[in-house]
Amino acid sequence: MQPHFLPWHTEVARDWLGNKDRFAHAWLIHGLAGIGKREFAFAAAASLLCEAPLQGLACGQCPACGWIARGNHPDLKRIRPEAVAAEEGAELGAEEEGSASDEAIVEAGGSSKRAPSKDIRVEQIRSLEPWFNNATHRGGWRVALIYPAEALTTISGNTLLKVLEEPPPSTIFLLVADAPDRLLPTLLSRCRRLPLSTPSLDIAQQWLEGKGVKKANEWLAAAGGAPLLAQHQSESEQSPCPDWIIELLASLEQGRTPDLSNLADKLAKSSPKVWLDACQRLAIDLNLSAHGLACRYYPGQHKQLSAIGKHGGTLQFAQLTTWLDEQKRVAGHPLNAKLFAQAVMQRLSQACQIKLSGSK
Repeated sequence: MQPHFLPWHTEVARDWLGNKDRFAHAWLIHGLAGIGKREFAFAAAASLLCEAPLQGLACGQCPACGWIARGNHPDLKRIRPEAVAAEEGAELGAEEEGSASDEAIVEAGGSSKRAPSKDIRVEQIRSLEPWFNNATHRGGWRVALIYPAEALTTISGNTLLKVLEEPPPSTIFLLVADAPDRLLPTLLSRCRRLPLSTPSLDIAQQWLEGKGVKKANEWLAAAGGAPLLAQHQSESEQSPCPDWIIELLASLEQGRTPDLSNLADKLAKSSPKVWLDACQRLAIDLNLSAHGLACRYYPGQHKQLSAIGKHGGTLQFAQLTTWLDEQKRVAGHPLNAKLFAQAVMQRLSQACQIKLSGSK
């Protein structure tokens, strides 16, 4: 499939790619998760490798664009964690060997019994050296896509830093990140930044409706305004507000202690990152409700959130938000999934119940 820029990023791409003669050798593409940064990077790589670009963008007709569409352009490499490679393979089918690290593909394909790594390992960066030492296939650029850049370990990040300090000729590195502050400062200093903005609500909602998403405004709110995340959630979830949040709010609104064990059982079956993100959004909405403000993420639950938050408790909700941020830092480590989920649900429930008891 030929990569393309999403509507809200097309003009940015044209301006950015308009002066390739003075193009930096390393770019950090960053912005809110779910707005299409990875799609932007793929389309940018296609445009840089295109042999007959139109207004700076890939023509989709030349031999290079054909190779990109088939996933076998020799001057394009993708470096990403094995876990991400496995996810992309599951979603997209057979992957192109020329656009990913060979090691990631082999191990993600099932030859190893261990769980796919969630890190970009130093071997993957070192494996690029023979590629750097060869001339480009068509005499133009070569492009290395690295995503998510936060998955670089200290060792692999420092190895990449050494490469960027003396960049190979005719090579452009495109790093994609949700949170640039999690990267090594020295690595950041070697990259030019390209921040991508979140589309306006009107544009994002129109795009989602064009994709056949019902209740696009609610899905978009639940995704924090990120249209691709909203589309993904609409395809994998029953409603914009997760069922477990609806169950939790129903208990809290009635002044009852939620069934924490049952909630933990449900959450333990999914990725901690996913439900912790939802917890953070819920905590923000509770804090907004405690201040008498409209909900940002779950407007469909406005009545329940207002009932829980109308008596105050802003300190507890602020502390809960900070605590949830801390939990996200350890969520990727080996944990007892159910105990971890139950601890989070208990803290969330207590924040609301302390507020309720303090209002009596």
